[in-house]
Amino acid sequence: MNCFTTSWGEFRLTRFPEDPREQLRAWDAADEYLLRHLHGDTDAPAVPLTGTVVVLGDRWGALATALSSARPDGLGQAARLVQITDSYLGRQATRANLVRNGVPETAVHLLTSTEAPPERIDVLLVRVPKSLALLEDQLHRLAPALHQDSVVIGTGMVTEIHNSTLRLFEQLVGPTRTSLAAKKARLIFSTPDPVLARPANPWPLRYPLPEGIGPVSGRTVTNLAGVFCADRLDIGTRFLLQHLPARQGPERVVDLGCGNGVVGTAAALANPQAELLFIDESFQAVASAEATFRANTAPEARAEFLAGDALAAVPTDSVDLVLNNPPFHSHQATTDASAWRMFTGARRALRPGGELWVVGNRHLGYHVKLRRLFGNCQTVTGNPKFVILRAVKR
Repeated sequence: MNCFTTSWGEFRLTRFPEDPREQLRAWDAADEYLLRHLHGDTDAPAVPLTGTVVVLGDRWGALATALSSARPDGLGQAARLVQITDSYLGRQATRANLVRNGVPETAVHLLTSTEAPPERIDVLLVRVPKSLALLEDQLHRLAPALHQDSVVIGTGMVTEIHNSTLRLFEQLVGPTRTSLAAKKARLIFSTPDPVLARPANPWPLRYPLPEGIGPVSGRTVTNLAGVFCADRLDIGTRFLLQHLPARQGPERVVDLGCGNGVVGTAAALANPQAELLFIDESFQAVASAEATFRANTAPEARAEFLAGDALAAVPTDSVDLVLNNPPFHSHQATTDASAWRMFTGARRALRPGGELWVVGNRHLGYHVKLRRLFGNCQTVTGNPKFVILRAVKR
């Protein structure tokens, strides 16, 4: 746990799930820069935080926690603070950090990226996401709620803010400029233009799948903004689709880290008696998976869709098969922590005899982790770039 020092006080913050060994902080210089600016600790005067204040993309709740604790010096007494996030883990971190710092959860209205935003926004604070597509979609959704007196400020590290980022603010909000860099962070200032002619929102994106990839060949997938490889089928998933296990009969199958749900949909089409569970930490991904599944399966096909922390919410010994293409990054940080959490969760959730099938880059060495965890690991097939591994719960 680390102490986040701001002009409004010090806050004890962690990421979620909390890990005492975690070295990564729950905030960075971009969060610090924005809060300093809002408080008036830069060359500009303090920003009045009144009306409806929306914090978009707050990664671990650092901004929401600090602002919710700012009354009465910062956030006006009559203000309403809203956090909008696509991350289940980020939302859980916000909840935990609010409690940890003695702030009632009711001080912040928590919304997901797929829920209807407030009808009027007086202050919009944007933590620039890694995905330009997600920023595009969210600005499309929020811009109609802005008015000519709304304050719009973005923040991000210099490496996260590109000309394309600024063009989106220009196209969807209004005239845009940037600050000088401070500790490799930068602010974005946009002035809402009430008569701005915005282009149409291109999201969600739908496209047909190629032939030769099993039950979903030629089918159409739906991708909301921000989903991994939203405009094409990634090569790891394609490889897994070409080598899915042939199984029949009633069983419970999990598409873990489901993305747009194409793997779980393929499993459902191959085995109509299966009951599917689609899990991802991205609300956009879960909504994409549901749209893909509903568009390609029969009305009686059974499936659940869950935004969650890997398999933490799934009962022990309750599933027969887990299909997984694990990520190797989490909120800009390259790490195998997500994969390890998925593997350990799969071992707990699988019934004895249940199987975990994983596709991954060869160099990641997942077979070592799986052998340590399951006591066994078979290489089903491979190519120069990927391997498909199978581990069985004994």
